[in-house]
Amino acid sequence: MTEKVRLEIDGAIAVITNDNPEKHNAFDDAMDQRLWEILGELRARPEVRAVVWRAEGKSFSSGRDVGAIGGGDVELTHHELMTRGHQGIQQLFDLDAPVLVACKGWSIGGSFQRALLCDIRIASDDARFMLPEVTHGVIPDTGGVARLFQMCGHGVASDLVLTGRALGAEEALALGIVSRVVPLDQLDDTVMEMATKIAAAPAVTVKMARRVLKHLAEPAVRASMAEELIAQTFVNRSDDLAELRAARAEGREPKYTGS
Repeated sequence: MTEKVRLEIDGAIAVITNDNPEKHNAFDDAMDQRLWEILGELRARPEVRAVVWRAEGKSFSSGRDVGAIGGGDVELTHHELMTRGHQGIQQLFDLDAPVLVACKGWSIGGSFQRALLCDIRIASDDARFMLPEVTHGVIPDTGGVARLFQMCGHGVASDLVLTGRALGAEEALALGIVSRVVPLDQLDDTVMEMATKIAAAPAVTVKMARRVLKHLAEPAVRASMAEELIAQTFVNRSDDLAELRAARAEGREPKYTGS
């Protein structure tokens, strides 16, 4: 059976590939677990000097496969599931090699946030980004909002989080969310060329440059994730979320109480 998240290592460059194209690379529990395993393996591979994260199909990832939520470990509480997810993706912070993300088609929700936690994002001209969580009664909870705040400021981060609107590639470039926009048929080659250039630089120089950047950015991201863990657990048990679900099931307008 083909793995839905693959790792290939060629010399100093590792390539992670999302390979669930029938669902626009929506992540299920098994894909999450495989990603955590891959990041753990890369932490133990100091010869890897650059990591490319890309996707098969039309989209980098449409977010969470809502039909598979909780399918792997249903005995875990919501808080425990979130803690496991945070610990898994925070392995990105422990890699010696920078991670470059090739964004195409949709990058939605948690998958967009995971891309934001990486070092560099390059977009194809058809790329679109979205944080729709609030429209579903929950909040973004993977640390990406802290990165958006660092990149774009309070106003833009609030717009994207509170309205859930889609963001196109050129606007993402203007806001600093991605550093380059290229034609779709050039995306993989462009990202690989960048990774090759990084991998050819002195390893200690790259490591120290990233160390400086890490100390500027990472404390706020970790603090945000800790707050998100508390807030999302509260929201998950809230009256308003229960009312949203009930209203949608009954085909009526919800009546929120703010609790």
